[in-house]
Amino acid sequence: MKIALGVTGCIAAYKAVEVMRGLQKAGVTVQVVMTRSARRFLSPLTFEALSGEPVLTGMFRSGANEEIGHIRIAQEIALLAVVPATANMIGKFAHGIADDFLSTLYLACPAPVLLAPAMNVEMWGHPAVRANIAVLRERGHLFVDPEPGVLACGMEGEGKLADVDRIVTRILGTLRQGESLAGLKVLVTAGPTIEDLDPVRFISNRSSGKMGYAVARAARQRGAEVVLISGPVRLEPPYGVRLVPVRSAREMKDAVLEAFPHVDVVIKAAAVADYRPAAYAAEKLKKTGLPSQLELVPTDDILAELGAVRKDQVLVGFSAETGDPRPHATSKMEQKNLDMIVANDVAGVFGADTASVYIMLREGETVTMAGAPKLEIAHRILDLVLGLRNRRTAGRAS
Repeated sequence: MKIALGVTGCIAAYKAVEVMRGLQKAGVTVQVVMTRSARRFLSPLTFEALSGEPVLTGMFRSGANEEIGHIRIAQEIALLAVVPATANMIGKFAHGIADDFLSTLYLACPAPVLLAPAMNVEMWGHPAVRANIAVLRERGHLFVDPEPGVLACGMEGEGKLADVDRIVTRILGTLRQGESLAGLKVLVTAGPTIEDLDPVRFISNRSSGKMGYAVARAARQRGAEVVLISGPVRLEPPYGVRLVPVRSAREMKDAVLEAFPHVDVVIKAAAVADYRPAAYAAEKLKKTGLPSQLELVPTDDILAELGAVRKDQVLVGFSAETGDPRPHATSKMEQKNLDMIVANDVAGVFGADTASVYIMLREGETVTMAGAPKLEIAHRILDLVLGLRNRRTAGRAS
């Protein structure tokens, strides 16, 4: 397996050598790409001597006209890792600037991308850098965040390159995940539903869809065939995922029941409305004609229906509550015949890129994740789903 290791201009560039060696020991072939600034801190000869491979340092090489280098490398690699990733390179990636080999390789690369940032503490906290990182996280890129410590500039705080073993472990884990769900069909629901009162007014909720979209993206990254049934959100569907847009709880139910018999895993992250207006007015209700009380009727419980008819599918639900969500989530998991439920306190969650959750398995295990990126939570959910399937398969075989 081959990856590209991008090295940018930072005092921590020397640690990229240790990262490369750790990957080589695991049997990974490493193609190093160095920026001009990186070469001020470290010689390409160091990487070449240890890897036995020429280091790519520029867009144009004499005698290389027979191929377009960044396109060839982009098609060969299973992962693009940038260690260290400077604020400058993060900004280039976020805004599609391609003015050297590494940034051009990034635009041509269909493989997953992992970045290990390192920079001054003030730079790490600057709104421009945070915005650029948010853009890249939204694209599904993975981060090994910097650690607190004394920085090269003498200041203290977050910004220090993460521990080398941590970076190597994350890269190897990402490579192993690449095909971990190959051959499986995964159904994910996301976003809110909208229950119309008239052509103008409706009932809904504050779900952004980010968690469900993160799950769909992570499942696709791991080789699954993914169907994403989504209520109205302002998100681009992940690459390679089949999107089924819906509006109401009834439309979501119909789409889910149609897909359900053909999938292996169902992860219902959508915030489906519990109630809808009892009647729909085809014409806009005038202010003077609005009822003083709105009559509501319950919507169908999609998750409970799936739990009642499922066969071998792994069924995962979500439970968003105010306060400690675990007691209600435990009851919900039992009542709806779920294998797993992801419980969280809704305070500060809607629209955020991070969340604090309890991932609760019916078997009794609970995994706690505090303030974690939603894509990281998504991958942890999928790790547990894969473990459930493997145990179930082993049980049938015995």
